[in-house]
Amino acid sequence: MLERYRATSFTHEGETKPVYTRGSGPAVIVIHEIPGITPEVIRFADWVADAGFRVYMPLLLGEAGRPLTPLYVAKSIAQLCIRREFHILASNRSSPVTGWLRALARHAHEEAGGKGVGAIGMCFSGNFALSMMMEPALMAPVLSQPSMPFPAGAARRAALHVSPEELACVKARCAKGDKVLGLRFKGDPMCPPEKFASLRRELGDGFEGIELDDDTANPDSPAPKPHSVLTVDLIDRDGEPTKEAAKRVISFLRERLAT
Repeated sequence: MLERYRATSFTHEGETKPVYTRGSGPAVIVIHEIPGITPEVIRFADWVADAGFRVYMPLLLGEAGRPLTPLYVAKSIAQLCIRREFHILASNRSSPVTGWLRALARHAHEEAGGKGVGAIGMCFSGNFALSMMMEPALMAPVLSQPSMPFPAGAARRAALHVSPEELACVKARCAKGDKVLGLRFKGDPMCPPEKFASLRRELGDGFEGIELDDDTANPDSPAPKPHSVLTVDLIDRDGEPTKEAAKRVISFLRERLAT
């Protein structure tokens, strides 16, 4: 499924990661969920590229193109827990990898041109799109089922995995008209309702939240509970709430990045 993508890499401050690119137009960074760049993540990235954007898809965990299995998920979670670039329980600071992602956003904007850059985070990477707003070029942040910090305890259920400085930047930008889009399933224990309540409280009209009923999820999903709005729990059929949510992401990118 990656045959139409160009395998490249990007280095920032001595850290090099693979990046898969495809398409032309304003840059959109698609940041995969656990366990990695699965076929379903590639399918969503294809939709973004086909809509007129240049996709940049970094590989942070796992293997590019490998299908999701329970064992693969478990191995990726183990990597996430031990790697220092991820702080899975940090409530009031972001993961160090967000610095690399902001640099990638600058690079993508310089390479693709246009008004600005979009970023779509999923699951463990969901709130990375918030931290990336410290980079002025990042103009279309999308948070799909943002799950960090992992919701261990009441405080972490409502936490946004950003530093006070990053949150202040996001709030200031939203006060001037910038927007943040979020998606989740209502019964998702990894992305509890308290996270969206925090986003609405902090960002006001700058936050648009889409919350889907659990029974709209793909019944054939390998996930034990509805979680991945844009990938394995999406029903690829027009009129389905999950497919319409994916279409809303595309229209949000167009609204924010169109010249």
